[in-house]
Amino acid sequence: MELVLSKWVFAFSLTWWATFSGAYSVEGLRGGSKVRGVNLGGWLVVEGWIKPSLFDGILNGDMLDGTEVQFKSVTLQKYVCAENGGGTGVAVNRDAASSWETFKLWRVSASEFQFRTSQGQFLTCEGEGCSISATANTSSAGKLFYIERNSNNRVHVKLTSGAYLQATIGNQLTADYPGKPGWDDNAATFEMTIVVNNLHGDYQLANGYGHSKAKEILKKHRNSFVTMEDFKFLYRHGINAVRIPVGWWIAFDPNPPAPYVGGSLEALDNAFSWAQAYNIKCIIDLHAAPGSQNGMEHSSSRDGTTGWPTSPDYISQTLDVIDFLASRYARHPALLGIELLNEPSAASVPLEVLVPYYKQGYQIVRKYSSTAYVIICQRIGNADPLELYQANIGSNNIVVDLHYYNLFDTFFVNMSSEDNIQYVYKSREAQLQALSSANGPLAFIGEWVNEWNVTNGSQKDYQNFGRAQLEVYGAASFGWAYWTLKNDRKHWDFEWNIRNNYLQFGNSPAKQIFNNVVLLGLSLLSSFCILYYSGHHKSCICWPSVKYPRKSKTKNPKYEIGRLVNPMNSPTIVNGIAIPMAEITTVEQSTCREATS
Repeated sequence: MELVLSKWVFAFSLTWWATFSGAYSVEGLRGGSKVRGVNLGGWLVVEGWIKPSLFDGILNGDMLDGTEVQFKSVTLQKYVCAENGGGTGVAVNRDAASSWETFKLWRVSASEFQFRTSQGQFLTCEGEGCSISATANTSSAGKLFYIERNSNNRVHVKLTSGAYLQATIGNQLTADYPGKPGWDDNAATFEMTIVVNNLHGDYQLANGYGHSKAKEILKKHRNSFVTMEDFKFLYRHGINAVRIPVGWWIAFDPNPPAPYVGGSLEALDNAFSWAQAYNIKCIIDLHAAPGSQNGMEHSSSRDGTTGWPTSPDYISQTLDVIDFLASRYARHPALLGIELLNEPSAASVPLEVLVPYYKQGYQIVRKYSSTAYVIICQRIGNADPLELYQANIGSNNIVVDLHYYNLFDTFFVNMSSEDNIQYVYKSREAQLQALSSANGPLAFIGEWVNEWNVTNGSQKDYQNFGRAQLEVYGAASFGWAYWTLKNDRKHWDFEWNIRNNYLQFGNSPAKQIFNNVVLLGLSLLSSFCILYYSGHHKSCICWPSVKYPRKSKTKNPKYEIGRLVNPMNSPTIVNGIAIPMAEITTVEQSTCREATS
């Protein structure tokens, strides 16, 4: 009897190991060997193109921080120009407009602005009847200007003193127009052209609404854009990780520096709780650094400039943010890793600045966790994919994040659907193979999307494109994360792609659990049968055995060895989700099939 029991224990242990071993490859990740992730973009770091309606209530919403404008005198028919792009005088003497004739807005209120030149100086004016110059090197030294708009793009510009600017016959811009101008053709009237209005980030939203209204808007957005139901959806569809973009101001919650609005830290805490409930891991991604690392809205640049790499204070402050995040979440069971910086610009951030920052960031994370993955993002633009593999940033659990889009480059503009698919299979796959053989950090496709420049793609085309990316990016040693969970542009919207069958996934964790249970049951049955035959038992063991559902079409339901049926009325609850399981029953020996020797 003891021998039989020993055999059973051995068989059970072997079966359990064979069934469930290999479930962990990326350390700490359950439900798959690699990351199958989704980004929570546009949630805690605002990107207006993801949800444009966030900006609908801003007065003069086409004149946010960073908007680029040009002014043309209606009397001279000449453009206002900062000579040499800034640093000297301002004239009204250009027949055509280019960079010197373009000014970036720094918004103070719906009608108050400062003007910044292409070289970074601000327009200023000293004394009564002064001439405007572009000689102020800081915003505090620059002058504040009021803009009065007419419906036909005509504007008046005046100082806080009430003096209106005018274009003189001598092609100067002076603050001495007599009285209040009308909207006819006069020296104080200009035609304003909005050249670029593509920055719609946290800075533009908060500064555009003002603190009180922005707080109301963002609270509603953070409470509704991503919820626990979304984590349930992700779990059901096989996602085992989320990459969560955050801004540097999260470390100052609940009262971050102006114009930023508190509340993102509470939302991040919620995300960790929801992730833990559904066995999903979290990657915290520092998407926006002080001063901006790439000049884009998703790094919260005020006016499109990149100030982070040239400011030791900004870099030091960023390391403090990493320290804050690592100390707060290092011991949380849902943490998978921390990404030190998203998409630094190759044109603006030299490796001589980036690599030391990454090394210091790695050491900071290691103060609090020896196992959390430290993720370093590849520079965007013209950068060597192998450059970070040669940097020797850390000794363990280092991941390089690469972002693969068949977009944002003229190279992809005229590609057909098949061209795009073959590019993924050939060029992307070859690059990933090269990175895998580099004997360095793990490779992570931290952003990709089932969208392209093809304008007439069918659903089948999108399915094939998505399949190609899943196959190729699935070979990345760390895994991948789709950009993004929700988006007003449907092909960027992960949820829309799944629900409308444009992106096709394999088994969800719920199905995997059920399949594992079935496999385990059948394996156990096999073990019992082996023991039965080896021991020459005349009886048979009928576990697990199940009964057909009541509505079965079988006329004479019987109990049968190993027959697993999913009764509709017997779900098992796992993490709040009803998962159908087989009804396990024991039966009398007489109802079993006779075993033959």
